[in-house]
Amino acid sequence: MRLIFDLFAQAAEMILVLALAPLLIGYIRKFKARLLRRRGPPILQPWRDIIRLMRKEAVVADNASWLYCAAPYLIFATTWVAASLVPTFATGLMFSWTADLIAIIALLGSARFFLALAGMDIGTSFGGIGSSREAMFGSLAEPAMIMIVFTVSFIAGTTQLSEIAAYMVSNFELRVSVGMALIGLIIVAIAENGRIPVDNPATHLELTMVHEAMILEYSGRYLALIELASALKLLLYISLIGCVFFPFGLAPRDAGAQDMAIGAATYVLKLAIGGGLLALFETSTAKMRVFRVPDFLGAGLMLGLLATLLVFVTRSL
Repeated sequence: MRLIFDLFAQAAEMILVLALAPLLIGYIRKFKARLLRRRGPPILQPWRDIIRLMRKEAVVADNASWLYCAAPYLIFATTWVAASLVPTFATGLMFSWTADLIAIIALLGSARFFLALAGMDIGTSFGGIGSSREAMFGSLAEPAMIMIVFTVSFIAGTTQLSEIAAYMVSNFELRVSVGMALIGLIIVAIAENGRIPVDNPATHLELTMVHEAMILEYSGRYLALIELASALKLLLYISLIGCVFFPFGLAPRDAGAQDMAIGAATYVLKLAIGGGLLALFETSTAKMRVFRVPDFLGAGLMLGLLATLLVFVTRSL
C-alpha cells in the first residue's frame, strides 16, 4: 500500500509542476500588468496558447534535419525531468535519490545544448545570433551555478536536494555565505530564463532577443513544447530557491496525505511570492545592453566564489 502511495505522490509532483508552469507565466504577466495599471491577459492565457499551438500544423523548412524536429521533445523532456526532481511539496519521494544538484545542472545544460543546435540547424541569421548569445551566457551562468552548488553542498554535506532541505530546516541560521549564494542564484535564474534586465520575453526585437531568436522558425506543436519547457525552467529555478533557501512547509519523508496537501499549498504560496517579486523587479528595472550581460553574470559568479571561500574560512576558524 505504501508503494502505491509513493508512486501516486511522485506522479502528483510531476503533474503539479507541469500544470503550474504556464500558470506561473500567466500570473507574472497579470501581476506586471496590474503594476502598470493595465488589465492584462488572464492567468490561464499561456495554457490556452499552448493548446492552440498543439492543434495547429507544424511548418518545417525544407533544409531542416531530424535534429530540428527532435529538439523540442528532448528540450521538453529534460526540462520536465529536472523540474520534477526538485522537491516541491515533500522530501524523500520515490525518485528523490536522483534529485542531485549536479544532475539538474547537467539536464539544464543538455536542454540548452539542443536548443542552441536547433537554432543553428535552419541556417538563419537570427538563429545563429541567438545560439551564439545563448552559448556565451551559458558559459558564464554554469560556473556561477557550480560555485553556488559547492557553497550549499559544503554547508549541508551533500548535493542531494531532499537532504539539503532537511538540513536547512533543522539548522536554520543566518549565514553571509548563504545570502551570497542566494543572490548569485537569483542572478543566474534571471539570466537563464531570459528575463529583464538580461532579455525581454515580451518582445521580438532582432537586436536584443536571445531565446526568441532560436525558436523563431518553430510553429505548431514544436513551438508549444518549447514554450512549455521555457515555463518549466522558470518554475524550476523558483522551486530550487524555495527548496534550498526557504524549505519551510515541505512534508517530511513518509508523510501522510494531509502533510503533503499542506506542503502543496505552501509551495503554491512560494510560487506566488516568487512570481510577484519577479514581476515587481521587472517593472522597476530597464533592460541592459547585451554586452553588459557578462558583467551581470560575472557578479553572480563572484558571489558564488566568495560564498564558497567564506565557507572554507569559517570552517577553519
